[in-house]
Amino acid sequence: MKSARVGWIGCGKLGGPMAVHLLKAGHEVIAFDIDQESLAALVARGAKPATSIAQLCSAADIVFSSLPDDRVLLAVGRSPDGVLAHLHESAIFVDTSTVSPAASAEVASRARELGRRYLRVAVSGNPVLAESAQLTAFASGASADFAVVEPLLAHFSKRIFLVGSDEQARTLKLVVNLMIAVSAGMLGEALALGEKGGLDWQQMLDVISESAVGSPMVRYKTPPLSKRDYRSTFSCEQMAKDLDLILDASAQYCAPVPLAAQMRQVYQALIAGGSGADDYIATVAHAERLAGLTAHAKRLLPGA
Repeated sequence: MKSARVGWIGCGKLGGPMAVHLLKAGHEVIAFDIDQESLAALVARGAKPATSIAQLCSAADIVFSSLPDDRVLLAVGRSPDGVLAHLHESAIFVDTSTVSPAASAEVASRARELGRRYLRVAVSGNPVLAESAQLTAFASGASADFAVVEPLLAHFSKRIFLVGSDEQARTLKLVVNLMIAVSAGMLGEALALGEKGGLDWQQMLDVISESAVGSPMVRYKTPPLSKRDYRSTFSCEQMAKDLDLILDASAQYCAPVPLAAQMRQVYQALIAGGSGADDYIATVAHAERLAGLTAHAKRLLPGA
């Protein structure tokens, strides 16, 4: 596609790398973030800084956001100082945050009231996959808006799907993260069981990663688990937040998720024990502690 003027709100661990790919592809990126360090890092890669969302919207044809939670999305999207209040009529607001379907629906309702275009785009992956342009993106909203935005998504995504016209992308992201959380718990229990049974740690990881259960997630986590390295790509606190969204969606849709509820308690235990900032795969260390394998359950901290 021809060069686009893209506004980018939220320049953190995921948003920053995604925006960098747009810059590398020759698009103009105008960036805003209340975290000045994150903003400065993206500006150093070629983005133009904006001092407000209003200023950013005035210069952009498409406005992306990558935000931490429902509260921030509602503020950025719906408030008088937010995107929808200042978006050009022909522009598109594209939010890539992991948020609840309910909060996203509030933004969609406001967009309809103002006659503005709103596309929900969830991305599956972590900062490493974002940096290597290997995210999986799935969108929901008007197909015409998706057609405009899809070429931009292709700069940081290996696969792109249109999954519906409303909040389906939000729900699908929760579906994916539910499976990741439960898989992390399952992997922890399995490794602790094998360890107690005298299996070699590295050989056990190698066999699991090459077996029928060797998913991309398991294979990606095998190298850090080899060293019991729990430095975060996606933290226990972040997973707990997503599990809260999953449990809320479970109540909204009347779809029981007992394994998600159990994993929420596992992550609560990790947070209470001081591991909230560790990677979500610290479920392995948690399972080792429960199994009495305390010599191996210590966290590997940055610089250790």
